[in-house]
Amino acid sequence: MRELRFGPAGVPNSAKKPSTVAGVRRCRELGLGCMEMEFVQRVSMGEETAREVAAVAAAEDVLLSSHAPYYVNLNSADEQIVINSAKRIMLAGRITALCGGHGTVFHAAFYQAESRDTVYAKVKAHMQQMSMALREQGFTLALRPETTGKESQFGTVEELLRLSTEVAGVLPCIDFSHLHARSGGGCNSYDDFMGVLRQIEAALGRPGLESMHIHLSGIAYTAKGERHHLNLQESDLQYVDLMRALKDMRVAGTLVCESPSLEEDALLLQETYARA
Repeated sequence: MRELRFGPAGVPNSAKKPSTVAGVRRCRELGLGCMEMEFVQRVSMGEETAREVAAVAAAEDVLLSSHAPYYVNLNSADEQIVINSAKRIMLAGRITALCGGHGTVFHAAFYQAESRDTVYAKVKAHMQQMSMALREQGFTLALRPETTGKESQFGTVEELLRLSTEVAGVLPCIDFSHLHARSGGGCNSYDDFMGVLRQIEAALGRPGLESMHIHLSGIAYTAKGERHHLNLQESDLQYVDLMRALKDMRVAGTLVCESPSLEEDALLLQETYARA
């Protein structure tokens, strides 16, 4: 991609119906260029519907991605939870690919008192298996583990960039709100944002910056990290500086807004970026 597209996490609140097809059409009406399908509880979409979604998204020129179910932990002590987690990610990936989507986001794991190196090795092994299995089935979308909002969760920028260089078919989802919350209010200036983007460029080159998938919203946090999402103007997140950094680094890809207001904040970000 050679542009940065903006859109909501889920069907816009103003859509005529709470369906993916209606959401895609509403995004186009609003002038937004992407939408993330939120499979947060389960993947309930079937293959026939996915193919219908793909046709509508192509016709409306709206890029799709998805968020896999939240109940995922590739480092659980319970092997059945690990197996089920991988199945949920894989199913979300298959349906997303049938929708014409370019990536599936998920929260990969919790550290659970194990060393970060140990957890990294486990997550990497599962990522290799999932990515290979999807490709053997003919699906080429990216698996995108997300930067996470709490220190107890696997998902630092460094961990995700390392995975992206070591496992084919893996790219990061950079959630700048989570980085802000995880650091207890840090990562919140133009220089901070530029530092993250330069890390990505150093690890993945220009292609890494030109195929980004970004999450953003206002966010409430404590010393322990993320609490919940807020609308941008209710938060201390310096999103104007972030839009300037994204423009200065010529970032392309998709930026998904997770604010409660969804499309309203997505439009705010798109307008702020245009003025940057």
